[in-house]
Amino acid sequence: MIFSKDFMWGGAVAANQLEGAWDIDGKGASVPDMCTNGTHTNPKRVTTKIEEDTLYPSHEAIDFYHHYEEDIALFAEMGFKVFRTSINWTRIFPTGMEEKPNEKGLKFYDGVFECCKKHGIEPLVTISHYELPYALVEKYNGWESRELIDLYMKYCKVLFERYKDTVTYWLTFNEINVGQMLLGAVMSVGTIKDYTGSVQTSPDKPQERFQALHHQLVASARAIKYAHEKYPNFKMGNMICFWTYYPYTCNPDDMLKTQQSMQMSNWFCSDIQVRGAYPSYAERYFEENNIQIKMEPGDEQELKEGIIDFYTFSYYMSNCVSVDPSLENTSGNIVGGVKNPYLESSDWGWQIDPKGLRWTLNEIYDRYQIPLMVVENGLGAKDVLDEDGSIHDSYRIDYLRKHIEQMAEAVKDGVDLMGYTPWGCIDLVSASTGEMAKRYGFIYVEKYDDGTGSLARRKKDSFNWYKRVITSNGEEL
Repeated sequence: MIFSKDFMWGGAVAANQLEGAWDIDGKGASVPDMCTNGTHTNPKRVTTKIEEDTLYPSHEAIDFYHHYEEDIALFAEMGFKVFRTSINWTRIFPTGMEEKPNEKGLKFYDGVFECCKKHGIEPLVTISHYELPYALVEKYNGWESRELIDLYMKYCKVLFERYKDTVTYWLTFNEINVGQMLLGAVMSVGTIKDYTGSVQTSPDKPQERFQALHHQLVASARAIKYAHEKYPNFKMGNMICFWTYYPYTCNPDDMLKTQQSMQMSNWFCSDIQVRGAYPSYAERYFEENNIQIKMEPGDEQELKEGIIDFYTFSYYMSNCVSVDPSLENTSGNIVGGVKNPYLESSDWGWQIDPKGLRWTLNEIYDRYQIPLMVVENGLGAKDVLDEDGSIHDSYRIDYLRKHIEQMAEAVKDGVDLMGYTPWGCIDLVSASTGEMAKRYGFIYVEKYDDGTGSLARRKKDSFNWYKRVITSNGEEL
């Protein structure tokens, strides 16, 4: 048996992409609630006010809020050992600034986690997954302000105490390194006060984003230290958006640019979260990009004391890096890169590279030597609902099979891999484009890009395939 007997098979979602019920039972508006729908070619927008006659897909999403018992039962039917989900900050603190939490929001997650436990499924909870309260954008310009550290800690303390008996595994921030990127201003750190427009063309202010990211890193460390001291049974992890980069050629300039891309894109945040300090290579980057991180006394000590127990990441594709500006580029998860001539691409232009996952797992484990978990991986595709209600998604099965095969190779290489939760195990709203047509799930949801749909759930062919994978602990692919 290649995978350990307690290997955590499951699936992953985000609250803001599937719950809906955006203003029900006391919930406040988060940044995704202010984002319109979009497509691969027509970017979604963020607005400062809700516009009439405009579709905001997170407002209903797939209405997991009212369907969670049905959905978790389907996950259990597949055999899930773990369900990675997140908590909507604005369900607990509608503006992020209230003194007392919203009891109706807490009760909702009581129900979700108890339902998971009833089915023998372990919740893996992301505390903040791209759903910053919009009121904190309006007042503080998001994470640019240190005020958010204390507000986040208040939120964490409520969650830890409330769910201490039902949740053991926690991730502090989703894809925390996305805060470095232009798109991260909207999706992650919320440095978009008074901005209306495309999520891809928000003002490019690296100083603001890196300062905001510093505050997130301090908040993460503080929450981890607090959890370790007060709840010793908790396992605290990070979550990195991993962009696997290959040099396009053996030109030393391509090699150096690839190394620099890996350092600042992939290693920067996790070096801090695993090793407890800013890496030396960041100093030159900050100097050359006129970035000055303002630290308060005690920040460095907090980073040192709040290191993670396990490392999690998303992996969808790889890209090449070159100094040659004439080469063809391709899209990807948050960022793209130079097109690799040896790889095929998805409907959205993301290059498919299963062996890159093995390479990535080895690189991460060699660097850190702590348990790893792949918490996002999958194929966004245009599924066709047949007249008889079936969905034949052999392309998704092929994608996942090849990636699981390479995970097995990585385990044989010596990587300590603790689990696998493919992204969007049930169809949900795309975070990057705001559309439903980009489907990842084992379960089809009848919801469409114009906002219509019965919300009926249907099993795709991949549903029963993944069930066999889990039953056989990865032996039958």
